[in-house]
Amino acid sequence: MQVMRVLSGIILLCGLMGMSVQANPSSQLLSLKQRAVLQDSLLEKRISQLLPGLMTASGIDMWLMISREYNEDPVLKTFLPADWLQTARRTTMLVIVKDHNGKVHTLAVAPYKVGNLFERAWDKQQQPDQWQALNAIIETYQPATIGVNQSSVWAHADGLTVTDNENLMQALPPKYRSRVVSAEPLAVAWLETRIPEEITEYQKMVAVAHQIIAEGFSAQTITPGVTTTEDLVWWFRERVAELKLDTWFHPSVSVQRSDNLPLDHETTFDEDKATVILPGDLLHVDFGITYLGLNTDTQQHAYILKPGETKAPDYLQLALAKANQLQDIFTGEFAVGRTGNEVLAASLQKARDAGLKPTIYTHPLGFHGHAAGTTLGMWDQQNGVTGDGDYPLHKNTLYSIELNNAVMLDSWGKEIRVMLEEDAYFDGEKVAYLNGRQTRLIEIDASTSAVSRSSDSEEK
Repeated sequence: MQVMRVLSGIILLCGLMGMSVQANPSSQLLSLKQRAVLQDSLLEKRISQLLPGLMTASGIDMWLMISREYNEDPVLKTFLPADWLQTARRTTMLVIVKDHNGKVHTLAVAPYKVGNLFERAWDKQQQPDQWQALNAIIETYQPATIGVNQSSVWAHADGLTVTDNENLMQALPPKYRSRVVSAEPLAVAWLETRIPEEITEYQKMVAVAHQIIAEGFSAQTITPGVTTTEDLVWWFRERVAELKLDTWFHPSVSVQRSDNLPLDHETTFDEDKATVILPGDLLHVDFGITYLGLNTDTQQHAYILKPGETKAPDYLQLALAKANQLQDIFTGEFAVGRTGNEVLAASLQKARDAGLKPTIYTHPLGFHGHAAGTTLGMWDQQNGVTGDGDYPLHKNTLYSIELNNAVMLDSWGKEIRVMLEEDAYFDGEKVAYLNGRQTRLIEIDASTSAVSRSSDSEEK
């Protein structure tokens, strides 16, 4: 019965906060075997739906990825079977080639079978030299361009190591060496573009992330005066493990309160400082999960009610509303073809004209938490980001809408920042949050905390 009350409270809370309401989203998580099957199915759909168009747009006839075990190319890892746990075996070469009829072929020059989506293209008994086996494929298709993953902007697209590049250039016939080009545009497009089936799963994932935050920011988890921010951080880690999920970064929990201590961006990552949570505190969490090889990234706020309070102070709710206003200004500037730096500059100007004090640091989301694609500011680079900030927005891409707005609270005698982060999909026309966004503070009633309930029971 207690579990049902907790779940009911979470569902109600999500509704009040403006997030989509689902009955216990974590109950929809698949078994590990089912996840692997689904992940491979999504990869098959991505290959068939995306690769032909992306290769044509990039002008690359053959995409060559080479990795040695434990030093895997980040892009190659996104093509590996789910049961490989994203680790190459010995030297694995993936060859994706578009023939003269426009058909895309996926081949593996590897000592082991690479799942069911890549045709095994090396017989060690017939050809002991792996590099010569690769050359035979190249000679068969005679590509005009051979793309390899080299990039000075995106680490994700820079996976070809110095040694593998040297071996490749040494092994290639001379006439093909001049045809080797950077596959950066193809690699980034592959990483950033989402298919409809992935968006469906992403919506479920973000609902689970929101549920976990609601569980963590509750009286069932927090006992004011006892629970520390570090306790809560590790509660999030344990909860993720209980659900057989992963996280791509260690969560952070920070406190803002009416004292004379300032808050800066870096203090939210101070893992050595454990703060005891008290009534009247404004809590903040930065939290992400990994599921099906994809990642979420969320930041939300909660308020610990003081004795006698039934809701958070209006001035804190107003501060959150101003951060929501910043979100609306920012996402309203998204348009295909505009660079991240252009969107950033326009958004900051409009927000300042509206009387806000904004900082915007939004990043793409997908196979990586800080993914390849258009960067829209960094917390310490509000005048634009060279390289990935110059990259234009494309449709069917995901972003972690990450930003903050500073507000002066006279009653606290200090400035606070409302730091929000919600995952959203850009379809080329509009930005839509995958499971809504926080529009009201989570309110935690300290009188119903675990210690309070225990004490009440003992007195009775």
